[in-house]
Amino acid sequence: MEKAFAIAFVLLASVSNASAATVTVAAGGDLHAALMNARPGDTITLEGGATYVGNFTLSNKDGAEFITIRTAGADDLGEGRRVTVEAARSFAKLRSPNTQPVLQTAPGAHHWRLMLLELQGATTGNGEILALGSGSSAQRSLADVPHDIVVDRCYIHGDASAGTKRCVSLNSAATTINGSYISDCKQIGQEAQAIGGWNGPGPYTISNNYLEGAGENIMFGGADPTIRDLVPSDIRITGNVIAKPVAWRSEKWTVKNLFELKNARRVTIDHNLIEYNWPILFTVRNQDGGCPWCVVEDVVFEHNVFRHSAAGISILGVDDTHPSRQARSIAIRNNIIADIDEHNWGGNGYAFFLSGGPRDITIDHNTVVQEHAHGLVLVEGPPILGFTFTNNIARHNDYGIFGTNHSPGADTISTYFPASEIVANVIADADAGRYPRGNRFPSSAEFRAQFVSYQTGDYRLIATSSWRRAGSDGRDLGADIEGDRFPFSKEPLERRPQH
Repeated sequence: MEKAFAIAFVLLASVSNASAATVTVAAGGDLHAALMNARPGDTITLEGGATYVGNFTLSNKDGAEFITIRTAGADDLGEGRRVTVEAARSFAKLRSPNTQPVLQTAPGAHHWRLMLLELQGATTGNGEILALGSGSSAQRSLADVPHDIVVDRCYIHGDASAGTKRCVSLNSAATTINGSYISDCKQIGQEAQAIGGWNGPGPYTISNNYLEGAGENIMFGGADPTIRDLVPSDIRITGNVIAKPVAWRSEKWTVKNLFELKNARRVTIDHNLIEYNWPILFTVRNQDGGCPWCVVEDVVFEHNVFRHSAAGISILGVDDTHPSRQARSIAIRNNIIADIDEHNWGGNGYAFFLSGGPRDITIDHNTVVQEHAHGLVLVEGPPILGFTFTNNIARHNDYGIFGTNHSPGADTISTYFPASEIVANVIADADAGRYPRGNRFPSSAEFRAQFVSYQTGDYRLIATSSWRRAGSDGRDLGADIEGDRFPFSKEPLERRPQH
């Protein structure tokens, strides 16, 4: 019987593979018809350099084999690489003639792969470019959510002059976006995102992309989900460049944050380069008052290089406008956080800001470089239970660990961080009498001298540093730059995103 089953399986697989077809749509051809008639396993090839104008829909089809839409012959950009603007010049181009997405999914659509394509925003600058799922009441149950979607090495961008509201609307399930270049996601008078999602359950993998958004480069939450009890979950954001062009500071665009979670669970943000202009927010929000279950929890932010910003990482315990759940279990560890500087970028220069009473916050093994800043940690609101601040390298600056209406150091710690663990840190220029024993308080000159090249941003510890193997866990203090994969840690400080 087992042998008969195996033979039947092979025969079925052979029939399925044999039915897969390559459908060529030349310039001026009917892409709508090709999408409508495609069968699981098919590949739809588009002519390189040709432009296909329309509002195209990825429909719900039977079967579990991917239908691939791709540029014909664009094989020189190998898997695992990130597309560049130059490489994308040979891609087929899809453009919307109006404010509707150029590509969107039908309810329940699944197993679609977009590969080696250029998706352009409307010249009016309105709307979304790629809509995976719906954020509206049209998607009110998990059965309606599209799933198993792959966006592979695509160039997705708003109009250079007019921008676009959102480059990718991510309200699907089981979706991967990798190797893509997503840019010019910008608006005047409203927030724009490179990737934004609020009404899809996940899981999501966002890897090895260049992501550029004026409002938020990546945001989960920001609108109430229409699916009850939904929290976007199981999210991995890894190996990306998340940046804003410096020129946007003096231009007309509405510029806000680099990364924000307002409703998300089980999120890992690792091995990314995050830079320019504004901070990272883990701020739970019941945005419109209809999501009391909204929460930010079980978040790991690790092995990132985060630099050139007005402030660092902000964590909010509960929404201060509408009822929400308490933010909890957030770990920030093994990151390089550099050039958090109020002179260069505005703001107050604090590396960490905690308010509203989040719970179980761990800040461990980070290297923090601030030249001009009010302080290291700013806290306000209810006491924070389960606070751990260990093995970090930082400077005290003006106020160090500082709480509203309290003195820096011990007074703030006893009020806001009861039963906390604050040990094995370097807090340069701090008054040792104000902080717990078991920490180090060198001068700024000693602080700078511990790094291979402070001026050029090489924050590895010198071989003779007493901070080596001085951690509470026996490891080097600060970020484990040598022992881990830091793909961006040795790039020059003056690096700018290339366009």
